[in-house]
Amino acid sequence: MVQQADLDRTFAALADPTRRTMLERLGRGSATVSELAEPLGISLTGVKKHLHVLEEAGLVSTEKVGRSRHCRLGTERLDDAMAWIGFYQRLWERRLDGLDTWFTLQKGTDR
Repeated sequence: MVQQADLDRTFAALADPTRRTMLERLGRGSATVSELAEPLGISLTGVKKHLHVLEEAGLVSTEKVGRSRHCRLGTERLDDAMAWIGFYQRLWERRLDGLDTWFTLQKGTDR
């Protein structure tokens, strides 16, 4: 069972476009903080603040290697968010299918 607090942190982290861009980049492979900062045009301090939010949400993990910090995508929280979204997707699909059936039946009685 997914904890609400975990989902809250995940969706709050995903709400920021800079963090989503960072996750997209990490989806292609690990990167250093400098490599993440370069295309974003923000300071290393800014990237580190965004990384902290992503780490707290469990979306990213970092490891200090020598003088640099390597970042990689953590999928567990994304899997939790997808499971939550999938539940509601299936729920709405069933409801919409029910409406479709109802409309089809209504057309049959209008003859």
